[in-house]
Amino acid sequence: MILRIIFIGIIFISNVIFWNQMDQIDRKIVSMLGHDGRLSNAQMARELEVSEGTIRRRVKNLLDSKTISIVAASDPKKLGFFSEALIGVQCEPDKVTEISNQIASLEHTRWVIATTGSYDVFCLVALESSEELGNFIRIDIGSIEGIIRTETFVNLSVAKREYGD
Repeated sequence: MILRIIFIGIIFISNVIFWNQMDQIDRKIVSMLGHDGRLSNAQMARELEVSEGTIRRRVKNLLDSKTISIVAASDPKKLGFFSEALIGVQCEPDKVTEISNQIASLEHTRWVIATTGSYDVFCLVALESSEELGNFIRIDIGSIEGIIRTETFVNLSVAKREYGD
């Protein structure tokens, strides 16, 4: 299957404490990569008026500290995944972390988060058809112990799918 990369971006996994410790050059690097994850070290060095080695070292530190990840972000429909949904999961209180990890290990999950409110966990999934989505909910999610109930929100359309700044 040929992957058509619709958007190359950067997903921020930054926490506020590290962000406050970063200097202006690090922040500008993060911002620049947020706009275009394909920027070369040389391009950033020219724009920021620092050496290419400085950029290379700082980008490596940002990646190694997991402050940023540079990824290819695709449009699921253009890859043949026509059924995309957000699934809210209510869990037994002592099993939220375990259930989150189990859901995260499933093939079709794109992201998984623990939350406050009516649902303990939300996950975004993308599958080829509504039939496959139904099977995923009943079989894959349904077989996880400790889940009290789920509610599925099927995406009808996407008004904005953007990553980075």
